[in-house]
Amino acid sequence: MNFTMLTFDTRKASARALTEVTCGFDCQKSRFRVVWTVQAERRTAAAAVISPQKNGFMAKLKLVLIFKLVLILGGLLAIALAVTSGRFLVVNQPRKSDVLVVLAGETDRRPARGLELLDQGYAPRLILDVPAQANIYQWNQLEIARKFVEELPQASAISICPIYGLSTRDEAQDVARCLQGTDARRILLVTSDYHTRRALSIFEKALPADYSIAAAFDASEFGAQWWRHREWAKVNLEEWLKLIWWEVVDRWR
Repeated sequence: MNFTMLTFDTRKASARALTEVTCGFDCQKSRFRVVWTVQAERRTAAAAVISPQKNGFMAKLKLVLIFKLVLILGGLLAIALAVTSGRFLVVNQPRKSDVLVVLAGETDRRPARGLELLDQGYAPRLILDVPAQANIYQWNQLEIARKFVEELPQASAISICPIYGLSTRDEAQDVARCLQGTDARRILLVTSDYHTRRALSIFEKALPADYSIAAAFDASEFGAQWWRHREWAKVNLEEWLKLIWWEVVDRWR
């Protein structure tokens, strides 16, 4: 007894009949095998289509995860740098020197810190930088500084250096002029805490010598934890802009 069955184009996973074949026995099982084979081929064909799409999706997902991870790590690094930025500005490492130089720009904490170091024997002489063309009401700042020094018990060890420049780099040139005729090779700079790193870098470049530096602290103006007060944050930002400008631009002029 002969039966006929359909053969399918399994490569295209289609149930469309192409030819007729004859099965001699057990046709039901053969038909089941054919149907099962067609279904398997359909699943294989579907998987072949889905697989590239799935691979593409997984690749995009990996890129997104990597991008997010980079953003998170970058954010954490930025936070760490911001938190330590105020502390980075401050260098306070005074050493015994030939002369103390108190930088201009502040008339309270800087001179007081310089006199303290002078009394502690860090140097036998002190040079006080004073803006030559600055006035406080009708009094010239140089005149005020001279009167201030004359009344000090350490007056004989203190000299005034007129500063005509408007930047720390210009001040270094004025200090070089005031140091002419001396044998000062080791110089201890004194300036505000937030100004110490930049000042040290500028003096080392503009007036080569053996430098150390001492910080004059003023909690009303600046603190290493700059985010605690508006004024501290303002000073920290301004000083960082000046430091970057010095390192990137002015240093190479």
